[in-house]
Amino acid sequence: MSIWEKLKTFIIESKRVLRVTKKPSKEEFIAVVKVSGIGILAIGLIGFLIHFASALIK
Repeated sequence: MSIWEKLKTFIIESKRVLRVTKKPSKEEFIAVVKVSGIGILAIGLIGFLIHFASALIK
């Protein structure tokens, strides 16, 4: 498969994906932001607790 055929296939598949996708509603966007924020905070808290525990052990 040549580079041009690969590029053409990529463009066709990209157009298909863009046709299927839609803009999220305001409520859906807010829900995604909340869940993502909670996840980031949880991972940060876990990392902080591990770091704090290792500092106490030393």
